[in-house]
Amino acid sequence: MAAVSDRLPAFPWDKLEPYKATAAAHADGIVDLSVGTPVDPVPELIQRALIAAADSPGYPTVWGTPALRDAITGWVRGRLGASAAGHRNVLPVVGSKELVAWLPTQLGLGAGDKVAYPRLAYPTYEVGARLCGAEAVVYDDPTELDPAGVKLLWLNSPSNPTGQVLPKEELIRIVAWAREHGILVFSDECYLELGWEAEPVSVLHDDVCAGSYEGLVAVHSLSKRSNLAGYRAAFIAGDADVLGELLEIRKHGGMMTPAPVQAATVAALGDDAHVEEQRGRYAARRAALRGALEAHGFRVEHSEASLYLWVTRDEPCWETVAHLAGLGILVAPGDFYGEAGARFVRVAFTATDERVEAAVKRLG
Repeated sequence: MAAVSDRLPAFPWDKLEPYKATAAAHADGIVDLSVGTPVDPVPELIQRALIAAADSPGYPTVWGTPALRDAITGWVRGRLGASAAGHRNVLPVVGSKELVAWLPTQLGLGAGDKVAYPRLAYPTYEVGARLCGAEAVVYDDPTELDPAGVKLLWLNSPSNPTGQVLPKEELIRIVAWAREHGILVFSDECYLELGWEAEPVSVLHDDVCAGSYEGLVAVHSLSKRSNLAGYRAAFIAGDADVLGELLEIRKHGGMMTPAPVQAATVAALGDDAHVEEQRGRYAARRAALRGALEAHGFRVEHSEASLYLWVTRDEPCWETVAHLAGLGILVAPGDFYGEAGARFVRVAFTATDERVEAAVKRLG
């Protein structure tokens, strides 16, 4: 029973519990900025679509309804600039974390294969490699990797945790290198609609991929843009052959997005107003926290996109975590995302306006 779990790293968030207790003891309560979970309401039009589809007694399809595929392809063409996308180029998934964790297994990777991801990265990329017995390798620049054995290359722009955005020219260069070496690229773009000081670009943009999705797949989620983390609504888009293979595997595994969630996704992708409204909330919280952190002696690096500020006081990250916990503020230590983050912390700005205001006052 433990054979698979023994391959996995220790669950890092357990280490944060004592600091969470310290922060929770603050007289005015904890301000939890450690996890980027939405706190604002699900937009009404999405709730209505979910409710209207609640009477769904039959099994949904793994590929999704034609209406869902229409909505995804329309969004991919319009928002990502992938003008040639059709139904065979899209596939709904049950939340993006599930996809990231099980993708190497579903691709048939295993011992002797390599899965590459950024040196500072979402921990689930490593988990996915370990689950299937592949070797996890990190990079600063993927084109400097030895391509031998690399079967899957993860890109992440905007980055979690740093908020760094890969410019279009960088994406073009990386895609050309990966295609030269026959390496499959999966680009995690879940924060693409949350650019602040840079405009994130998809790997599927016509200018990046030259109109061909061969060897390229983009990962997108509605958790952040539409406050739908609880719905587990996400999708992938790109290479039709890769998605077709995943569709067959996922049909056998029964990996189906619930029918009401499919209907809610159609509504969410068809409306831009709620996305702009939520961006406005996050922009105000980001500006308030950034100013307060800088006044408190922090230096902000990258952070040009996403829902996080990547900050340092030039000290070990756990000292920073302890310092902020003493103020009743909980943040994520940078070493959760790799050794290169050992002197940084990640600060989410997904708390309510009231809690952000409390944090600003305490930092002042």
